Amino acid sequence: MVTAIVGVHGIGKYNYYLEAGRSATGAAEAMRAKWDRYLQVALGGEAQAYFSEVAYFSHHLHNGKGGDEAKPSAATEGQIQQVLVGWARNLGVGEHVTGALKSFTGWLLDRLDGRSAAFAKLFAPEVAAYLTDEGKREQCRRVVADAIRRNRPKVVIAHSLGSVVAYETLWGDPGLRIDLLITLGSPLGMRNVVFERLLPTPINGRGERPPGVKRWVNIADKDDIAAIPPNLAVSFTGIDAEELVNLDWIDFHTAEKYLGCPALDPHLRPFLA
Repeated sequence: MVTAIVGVHGIGKYNYYLEAGRSATGAAEAMRAKWDRYLQVALGGEAQAYFSEVAYFSHHLHNGKGGDEAKPSAATEGQIQQVLVGWARNLGVGEHVTGALKSFTGWLLDRLDGRSAAFAKLFAPEVAAYLTDEGKREQCRRVVADAIRRNRPKVVIAHSLGSVVAYETLWGDPGLRIDLLITLGSPLGMRNVVFERLLPTPINGRGERPPGVKRWVNIADKDDIAAIPPNLAVSFTGIDAEELVNLDWIDFHTAEKYLGCPALDPHLRPFLA
């Protein structure tokens, strides 16, 4: 028997919604089943329901009608390009390049290796949609808040962009109380992309652990190009433990690799009955 765990997914999960017949509930259940299998590897236990729910919000970041995505507006395209440029500068790619954003981003995507370019095409639009569209931001946070209220978990495990949504949700409603927040592959500390745009706004260059969270653990892969910097303690107070891991050079950011990582075991072990 395991204590209640709520998961919060990261980028690139819109396909779950489409495959479930445009059902957020179906998408959440399909993802929960996969996350249970992934976490089983880390915990070395038998197949069981580790997660009570994975809060599914990806459909709120997309404007697709029918089977296709609506073409982004010029303003939206500009915001996506700004996120991409900010992310690239964190990587140290093209920091000295000047000129039109569109020209730079085209050059950047051509220059990146296949894994990084594929990641960038998922990361930039979804991060831009979340951070620049207040309506979408509120919808995503509501999904996470509702999942926590429904399940009353002791643990929340948030991956990738989901760590940003979970952080803001927990700050936005201090009545949401959990024993442990685990962030995986988190971009929370990414300067000029995420960090300065967080709600609440960091004060004097420092964010803080949400007041309803008793313990915060951050785990990042050394090659994860979303988790820049990998150590969040340089930007946030109240982080109780950090682990730098070596997952896989190719699958450096997937939920499967993170949830199957042995580094989770000691932090989750106290919550296993």
